[in-house]
Formats: sequence, C-alpha cells, structure tokens
Amino acid sequence: LDEATDPWGVKVERVEVKDVRLPQNLQRAMAAEAEAAREARAKVIAAEGEHKASRALRHAADVITESPAALQLRYLQTLNNISAEKNSTIIFPVPVDIISNFLTFRPPLSQEVTPKLETLDPPSARPPAPRQ
Repeated sequence: LDEATDPWGVKVERVEVKDVRLPQNLQRAMAAEAEAAREARAKVIAAEGEHKASRALRHAADVITESPAALQLRYLQTLNNISAEKNSTIIFPVPVDIISNFLTFRPPLSQEVTPKLETLDPPSARPPAPRQ
C-alpha cells in the first residue's frame, strides 16, 4: 500500500482492518483447521503424559524388585486408600503363585493318602474281647 501511494507523496505507516466478513464456507474451513490443530496438540500432550507415566512405572518396578518390602508397603497403602473411601467391600488379592501351588498339588506316588482311622473310644465303651 505504501508503494502505491508513494508517487502521491503519501507515506502509509499502518493499516487497520475493522470489519471483515468471511463466507460461511471459509469460516467452517478455518474452524475445522483450528480444531484439527487443537486435537493434534492434545494427542501430543497425551502421548507425553503416557511416556512419563511408563517411565515412572518402570522406576517403581525397579524399586520394588530391589526391595520386596516395598511391594508389601504399597499393598498396605492401597488397602488404606480403599478403606478411606468407605466402601463396604474390600477385596484382598492373593498372589497367583500361591493359588497355582494349591491347584497343582499332587501327592507323591510312593505314599498313599488314605487316612487311618483309629478308635478313640474309652475301653469301657468297647465290646468285650472274646474268651478262649
């Protein structure tokens, strides 16, 4: 604009646009573009959060591996958090290792697992021994 008015001796420093009317199609296209840009940023932020969470979980797993007591403390902390919510039901998880030992228990083949019943009646309640 300044170049066009220069031959007349007019210097243009600034131009202000006050009222611009865009067609509806252009407005929709611009809104869709802005929405796509927001969704893309949201996905990047979510991915960064997932990455940080996975690193934190990995670190926690390393700590628990080094100290088995840490797992027990975490378990107790979780139970404490559950009980603070005033739930009426608390589920105590049992490690799968313990359950699998019960499910796969087989007595050795060399030993018989038949119970021997012994009478614990007093001698007076027993029938008399036959006489010879």
